[in-house]
Amino acid sequence: MRIVVSGTHASGKSTLIADFARLHPGYEVLPDPYEEMAFDAFDELDAGLFATQLEIAAARLEEQPAGADVIAERGPMDFAAYLEALVGLGRRGRSSTMLRTGLARSDAILAHVDLWVVLPLSAADRIHVSEDEDPELREAMNDALLEQADAASLTGAAVLELTGSPEERLARLRQATAP
Repeated sequence: MRIVVSGTHASGKSTLIADFARLHPGYEVLPDPYEEMAFDAFDELDAGLFATQLEIAAARLEEQPAGADVIAERGPMDFAAYLEALVGLGRRGRSSTMLRTGLARSDAILAHVDLWVVLPLSAADRIHVSEDEDPELREAMNDALLEQADAASLTGAAVLELTGSPEERLARLRQATAP
């Protein structure tokens, strides 16, 4: 099963993936695309950074054959949501063209995803972050991602929104992936 775990920064993606992979060692883990980038290429969170990560996430999902057991931290949907958040916030480096291209690329990649897991921010299980984590961008990305997930579920894509404690999220993911 090809699984993508999405969510804004500091939403619990890494924890969920690590816990799932520990119990399902047959799954290949694809790390956050940021880890595959040259760090000196980008100084700040801008449209170019997110567009590059979107393409990395899309390309690696396209490479996965149907039936592959893989769990990816972030998909192109995440970075399309970041681009949408930048535009909505009026941030420097925004680009309507990058956003349109990113949304189209993200939609096309859903055909290569068997289960899209979305970790929305919620008041009940919120992970608090400091100001240097850009809480405004975090909230705006979360909202954009949830809108994408709602639209995708209307088209028949398998979308699973998980909230609750790390243990509750893991239990629901394992249930959703059980044969």
